[in-house]
Amino acid sequence: MIDHIGITVADFDRAKAFYDKAMAPLGASLLMMVPTEYTGGRKIGGYGRDRPVYWLSEGDVAGEPKHVAFTAGSRAEVDAFHRAALDAGGRDNGAPGLRPHYHPDYYGAFVFDPDGNNIEAVCHRPE
Repeated sequence: MIDHIGITVADFDRAKAFYDKAMAPLGASLLMMVPTEYTGGRKIGGYGRDRPVYWLSEGDVAGEPKHVAFTAGSRAEVDAFHRAALDAGGRDNGAPGLRPHYHPDYYGAFVFDPDGNNIEAVCHRPE
């Protein structure tokens, strides 16, 4: 249902360093940078597996932090995401594990990114 989503980050380079490492276990990477002549000088980049779907835009961070969940292909990917995100400077917000109060096969892990957004990887496959 959602085609793509974007968040604002205070320090693009810091956020990029975090997401480069956190997204790798999920098979995603930075796929596109919008040329700054189209952005008024702001850095804007899109992450995804085969096309950009998660966009970071440099700017003033305002409002409440966001919650974004990324699909993982396996529980091992969720575990690897959590380790990579913590190694990249993220803060733990929920270790990998089952969350049966959501769904019996819901296996997720949560971290806060450098701007305080709650970033999650989730696998819905029974393993």
